[in-house]
Amino acid sequence: MFISSKQLIGSVAAAFALVLTSGATSPLVAQSVPGVTATEVVLGGLHPCSGPASAYCTIGKGAAAYFAYVNDKGGVNGRKITYKDLDDAYSPPQAMQLARQLVEQDHVFAMFNTLGTPSNTAIRPYLNQNQVPQLYVATGATTWAHDSSQYPWTIGWQPDYQSEAIIYARNLLKVAPNAKIGVIYQNDDYGKDYLAGLHKGLGPKSSLIVKEVSYETTDPDVSSQIGQLKASGADTFFIFATPKFALQSLVIAAQQSWHPTIYLNNVSANDVVMKGATEKGGATATAGVISVGYLKDPLDPRWANDSGLALFKQIMAKYAPGVDTSNLFYMYGCGAAYTMVDTLQKAGRDLTRQKLMDAAIHLNEANNPFVMPGIVVQTTPSNHFPITQEQLAKYDNGRFVPFGSIIDARPIIASESK
Repeated sequence: MFISSKQLIGSVAAAFALVLTSGATSPLVAQSVPGVTATEVVLGGLHPCSGPASAYCTIGKGAAAYFAYVNDKGGVNGRKITYKDLDDAYSPPQAMQLARQLVEQDHVFAMFNTLGTPSNTAIRPYLNQNQVPQLYVATGATTWAHDSSQYPWTIGWQPDYQSEAIIYARNLLKVAPNAKIGVIYQNDDYGKDYLAGLHKGLGPKSSLIVKEVSYETTDPDVSSQIGQLKASGADTFFIFATPKFALQSLVIAAQQSWHPTIYLNNVSANDVVMKGATEKGGATATAGVISVGYLKDPLDPRWANDSGLALFKQIMAKYAPGVDTSNLFYMYGCGAAYTMVDTLQKAGRDLTRQKLMDAAIHLNEANNPFVMPGIVVQTTPSNHFPITQEQLAKYDNGRFVPFGSIIDARPIIASESK
């Protein structure tokens, strides 16, 4: 049978229309976006709710509470957030297995706030290869920014560890230029990042470090390491550790009657750690400990009438009832989740992974209610560290008391890298 060119064109047009309306798979039709429907967006995350870093489990719970609050307000651009947060026990192999599960079986739209340098480093190549956003990771490893050209789908959130250590070093050189320094650090990329920052900050005065000791996350305790540091004659003690080992370090030093000036990294400067160390080691175990902050501390009377703190307590009371709201890790979770929601909002209703990343590298969030006033959550295509500002604080009478002005770490790390 002869078919005219007019009939042929009409048949092709009809077939093409059928493809468009039937939802059939075709190269001409955009595939559906994983983890996104008309009413839902699915996010995945990993936090250690077991293992040596289980204190950080509360971060995921804080984020989940904030997402529940947002969902009750109607969600983001008409979509409710489903947050699948799994326990990787701070184990990189387990993190890899669970990341694959979330991407390939649960079909998450993006990974959000996975905790830990080892875990995020393990899953980063896989997520970037598959162009799955790895957003606002809960670690300050400098690699998230320094290697962003190689891993463009990964972005940090909190200030980077090297900048934090540089701030401590500069403070020490100002107040005690002849100090004798002892350091304990976790023997992985996380601990070594802090150690590298300390050396950068001290510069030619790195000779002030008289002893460096490391620990493994599988160690039962750090008694021998603290003994070595005390025997070195150090009068200043830098603790670059996760909460379990930070608490042990504070307590064991006090038990060994070693009372140096102590600098404690921010990720362990938590009320749970400080209260636990005070209870087990006495007031001298924690008095005068120096750290930094960038979140609103629920124990700080400055925020007693603050709307952001009121919102935080309201959210936790409804969506995580009974938790200890003095635990700053819950505040961290809410703060990071706020940025995630902000990013989803900016990415728009026609959501794709690329649009999410475009929004994530153009942040200018001056109103995050959970971070300290004056601190801006900001990114650019060349800056993958949203928060770069911190303020020194000293532990006194059961809480960290800020002192000095807010320090922007970005120009510090830039000058040290020259």
